[in-house]
Amino acid sequence: MVSHKPVKLDDQVYCYIWQGMGNNCNTCVFVNVLKGDRPHVIIDPGHIRNETGEECFKSLERAMASDNIKTEDIGLIINTHTHPDHCEANERIVEQSKAGITLSREEDEFRKTVDVNLYKLFGIKAPQFTPLFHLQEGALDLGKDGFQVQVILTPGHSPGSVCLYLPEKKILITGDVIFFMSIGRTDFPGGDMLQLKNSIDKLSGLDVEYIVPGHNTEPNGIIRGKDRVKRNFEAIQMFF
Repeated sequence: MVSHKPVKLDDQVYCYIWQGMGNNCNTCVFVNVLKGDRPHVIIDPGHIRNETGEECFKSLERAMASDNIKTEDIGLIINTHTHPDHCEANERIVEQSKAGITLSREEDEFRKTVDVNLYKLFGIKAPQFTPLFHLQEGALDLGKDGFQVQVILTPGHSPGSVCLYLPEKKILITGDVIFFMSIGRTDFPGGDMLQLKNSIDKLSGLDVEYIVPGHNTEPNGIIRGKDRVKRNFEAIQMFF
């Protein structure tokens, strides 16, 4: 049984909403946006296998296959941050496709130092990789037909978390910064509530019609509609 729900937001933006019993993140794919024979970009591929034994990555591969997306056709992995439920499957993709990996410089340093202890806490081997490049705040040109994504540095849940914004499509991918009526936790190493508040304030000014959070706190997973997005920001800003 597929534990990811495929959701197509746009011809170039596919989402795979985690529906399993245990912990795992939602995943997005930018389809046919890179030049060459590996044209897809995946954001946060998640766990290989979670704490309940669910085969998360196999489930993701089945869901992507329903949209004719193959792992071997992925050319780039973007990590919003490096907690294991978002990036454990990096290495599995690289094995199959030789994809490059990118994340913020701040998150890369965190991954190699403090974040190692979090992997030990969960009994998971810390991912071993060398980034192809580091994300910087601003426009990221992915190289084909002018496809660009805005990278927004949003520390708080972790020191180098990023969100990805597609202004023309009005889609915001938030990692674990915000959810539906909830915020990312800050009690893990590297978390900072004041930084998280500032990051959320920065995001709240964007023109957004779809929020794709890193985890579900409502059945449908995606926050749709400008009014609902606005109300969601207003509600979570009351936490601070």
